[in-house]
Amino acid sequence: MATRTVATAVAGAKAGFWIRVGAYLIDAIIVVVVGSILNSILGLDPIAGANGLGTLIGLVYFVVLWSSTGGGQTVGMRILNLKVIKTDGSELTLVQAVIRYVGFIISAIPFCIGLIWVAFDADKQGWHDKIAGTYVVKAT
Repeated sequence: MATRTVATAVAGAKAGFWIRVGAYLIDAIIVVVVGSILNSILGLDPIAGANGLGTLIGLVYFVVLWSSTGGGQTVGMRILNLKVIKTDGSELTLVQAVIRYVGFIISAIPFCIGLIWVAFDADKQGWHDKIAGTYVVKAT
């Protein structure tokens, strides 16, 4: 019953597709810039070294900031006033954030269909949100 009450309470506050795209683009720029700087500092080949390092930076960035450690908000989400929460209204643990990140990768593989799903889903959830049991809502 509590889950239904919280879900109903956030029903009007769920973030739509385009604002989430905007937040992700801000985050992607940050991850790419940090990766490029680290590649330069470490003297890595920008093409060969970026794959592993970029993946690691993205993993740490998103997992830490989506979790309660980062307040459920990446930098892009803070700028656009969004937050990731569990469907029961609580914040994600680090393990739940890892599950959401893995779901994000899975959602992107088939031509980003799992990410585009947000635009057509009644609960504004992509596949990664459904896998992890999360909503992206307007932060209060």
